[in-house]
Amino acid sequence: MISTDALALLLAATLNAGTVVAIASLGLLVNERAGVLNLGAEGLMLVAAIAGFAATVHTGSDWAGFAAGALAGALLSAVFGWLVIWLNTNQYATGLALSLLGGGLSAFAGIGYTQARLPERPHFAIPGLADIPFVGTVLGQQHPLVYGAVALAAGLGWFLARSRAGLVLRAVGESPESAHALGYPVRRIRLLAVVAGGALCGVAGAYISLVYTPLWVEGMVAGKGWIALALTTFATWRPARVLLGAYLFGGVTMLQFQLQGQGVQIASQWLTMLPYLATIAVLVLISRNPTWIRINMPASLGRPFHPGG
Repeated sequence: MISTDALALLLAATLNAGTVVAIASLGLLVNERAGVLNLGAEGLMLVAAIAGFAATVHTGSDWAGFAAGALAGALLSAVFGWLVIWLNTNQYATGLALSLLGGGLSAFAGIGYTQARLPERPHFAIPGLADIPFVGTVLGQQHPLVYGAVALAAGLGWFLARSRAGLVLRAVGESPESAHALGYPVRRIRLLAVVAGGALCGVAGAYISLVYTPLWVEGMVAGKGWIALALTTFATWRPARVLLGAYLFGGVTMLQFQLQGQGVQIASQWLTMLPYLATIAVLVLISRNPTWIRINMPASLGRPFHPGG
């Protein structure tokens, strides 16, 4: 039977783990709402992870590391956007190439940082809330970006549903031809969405190397970029559901460590697979109703747009 203290620590760790995929998924959601499918999230997050780690090692500032991660993600996404939006390369192939590039580039750039140490880790606590038993452990001592992910989901939900710019972005994702006919610069809007989404993937990558596992190891993203891609479908392209899926993934991830700590006699490989098996199971369940996915999916997702063509 799990104790109250252990449950509080498990829930706190769930929020921490879920924040990584939540931020990345929200970035990819912005891309896909504009009609662009970026399969390079894994590579973006890896490059951002080493960029953020290196920046923090040299400056001593976590926020400089997050800025470096966001910049690395934005720059790589800008190249991806130029290729798929202006040169009309295949979005699927280009995204996969970006993922492979990110893996190799991060491994090369990170050679000198494998043994590097970050400065002393800051401790965050909300005065008053952190002192409340159970609730303080779960909610009162999290990194600011944990709360930021929730605020980002709420803000993005409002932006897409209520703001003029958000409605234009959705129009570009649904029917770029109609948006172009109304005078909107479809390609520039798509590029901005891709860059913004890449920056968020970069923040998620930096979060891994600075907060989630504060060190640098080659390939440390460990499939979370692919999980983030799956979550956008699981969430049917809605920010609030992205949070739900992210915390589900985070909870299953942390549960494996809880089971190992309690001496559950299951091979560690099976426990490691649990988060990914849970994600696959959820995708299989929602795929049983393809009409539901088709209704919610941006109509032009993955399709190139040729002005005047």
